Amino acid sequence: MEQKVKELKAESKKKLRSTTDLHEGMSLIDAIQHLGIDYHFEEEIDEALDRLYNSELECFDLHEFKDDKGNFAETLRNDPRGLLSLYNAAYLGTRGENILEEAISFARIHLESIANNLKPPLANQVSRALVTPLSRSVKRLETRYYISDYEMEDERDDTIFELAKLDFNLLQSLHCEELKSISLWWKDLELEDKLCYARDRIVELYFWMLGVYFEPHYSRARMIATKVVSLASILDDTYDVYGTLEECRLLTDAIQRPSKNSRMNLHRKITYLKETEWYAHDYVPTFEERLQTSMVSSTYPALICASFVGMDNIATREAFEWVTSMPEVVKDSAILSRLMNDITSFE
Repeated sequence: MEQKVKELKAESKKKLRSTTDLHEGMSLIDAIQHLGIDYHFEEEIDEALDRLYNSELECFDLHEFKDDKGNFAETLRNDPRGLLSLYNAAYLGTRGENILEEAISFARIHLESIANNLKPPLANQVSRALVTPLSRSVKRLETRYYISDYEMEDERDDTIFELAKLDFNLLQSLHCEELKSISLWWKDLELEDKLCYARDRIVELYFWMLGVYFEPHYSRARMIATKVVSLASILDDTYDVYGTLEECRLLTDAIQRPSKNSRMNLHRKITYLKETEWYAHDYVPTFEERLQTSMVSSTYPALICASFVGMDNIATREAFEWVTSMPEVVKDSAILSRLMNDITSFE
């Protein structure tokens, strides 16, 4: 199987390097990315995009798709595949790009209106995107769905289709072996016996890490991060659910002693304690107070650091210093993850 994968990869690389037609090249790259095999062709995809963009693709303004009244032209609704592409692409916008927000609203309204009239595989893709836009989806799940969709495509490329199926099976086998190893590690800890409130979430948490990185060369990083987040989950439960206020204070004191040189680790435990004290005293924090503690209690900054461990050259001293300096992207990610967690818990 691995030899067959090598042959298919070599053939696919030739196609990427030789394609000069804009539509053909972009369709091939799009399919490769949807099928989850783009990590094999990062260099070839970059070269192909540079070649296609420089030779044929001109810059355009989305305002060109608007009518005299400033609304997106209704003629766009006659192109469901184009609407889907616009919808997914618009979610990559940043704050202040109002036209992309308008594009999302326009595309969603029309996709919802035609969804029941579409046929597979496009109907399947529209249905998934309306629930979870492509940029927010779990890549391995999208890959599994898209393999089934791509099989129904009239213009399917059989080379990349066969490669995608083989690659998916090989990765699935690797992921199963990793999960088996982590499950044995978890069982050996005997935490369910020693800590009666400890939840067995090891499969769920491993799946989280697959959302961060699924590639085979990040196997060690994936396993380390899963173990770290599983222990962080128990600590979170201890402060949130099980421990009394006095027990949580004692635990925080015990953690402080060996943590003098770890500001992020210590800060997180103190924040956990603050939230426990709020609960014990029936104190309702202001929204701003909640956001400030959420940046730390979400454990997001710490988990970002944990996700770097095992990533070889990526895990540099500069990378860790960047995270611990709490740049805006880390702060916003931490707040967003905490708010999403709180909303889910409330619902």
